[in-house]
Amino acid sequence: MQGSCLCGAVAYEAAKLAGPIGHCHCRTCRKAHAAAFASTARVDRADFRWLRGQDDALAAFESTPGKLRHFCRRCGSQLVAEWVAQPQVILRVGSLDDDPGVRPSQHIWRSHDVPWMACGEDLPSFAEAAPPKP
Repeated sequence: MQGSCLCGAVAYEAAKLAGPIGHCHCRTCRKAHAAAFASTARVDRADFRWLRGQDDALAAFESTPGKLRHFCRRCGSQLVAEWVAQPQVILRVGSLDDDPGVRPSQHIWRSHDVPWMACGEDLPSFAEAAPPKP
């Protein structure tokens, strides 16, 4: 499966996921993605490769000692994170261009949830943008 950033300058390929897709609610993921949680999955390093942009558009930020978050320096899209000493990278599932074929199976770091977070099905839902208010 392939993935890319918002502007298309950086692209990658992941042969397969090495673990479940989960929604991480930790403070650093929330801040890095400007969202209530980040959807992630592990990929073995041997199954991951950059296709373009690695030399000129990819940047990294060490958000925690030993953890790098890789993002496009042009559009800011978060793509992967890695604990440098670990055998896997943490794929940002929202950056995939292809369906990984599995669905999320867990939420982690719920202790960091924000008070305005709503995960229930009781919210209005629209296939596209919400209709204009009368």
